[in-house]
Amino acid sequence: MDRADPTDLNEESRMRRVVTGHDENGRSVVVSDGPIPRSRDFTSLPGWVSRLPWATEPGERVSRTGEDPTPKITSLLPAPGGTRFIVLTFPPDTAMADPAFDPVAFDREQRADSPGIADLMEPDGMHTTPTVDYGIVLQGDIVLELDDGHRTPLSAGDIVIQNATRHSWRNRSDQPVTMAFVLVGAERDG
Repeated sequence: MDRADPTDLNEESRMRRVVTGHDENGRSVVVSDGPIPRSRDFTSLPGWVSRLPWATEPGERVSRTGEDPTPKITSLLPAPGGTRFIVLTFPPDTAMADPAFDPVAFDREQRADSPGIADLMEPDGMHTTPTVDYGIVLQGDIVLELDDGHRTPLSAGDIVIQNATRHSWRNRSDQPVTMAFVLVGAERDG
């Protein structure tokens, strides 16, 4: 069993992933305990942290051994029936107004880290994915903006269910915001 000391991680990335499975006798065991292996602190936008704790592909069977699927994932956009568990930390929007911010470098880093989803991003951050998303604000305050301009403020503990809607996340505060998302790939209606 892998076990990492969470205090060894930098403050923004500190998150522990515990994965269970079964031993050779079919008994439940912890097979992995440590940091999320597919995690990136962006250099082009300090404070932006992307993590992929787990994923499933359509029709995939549950791994009895707890084998980590994340290294094999080539797109963060799940196919219908697939899932992605993503945890994002958003820095304040003012970070993008900093003269040192390089949007080209950020786009390049996004495409490397978040293939599939990054391809759907519009210049203003709006995007639409063919997924049902379950989102929960873990820390901070953020605004969900929809394509009609409607803005909904959200705080820690609030839950959002998105049904393939065009949207963007706006961190109008002066603190980072962390959200957890489960994306479920779906067939697009219409």
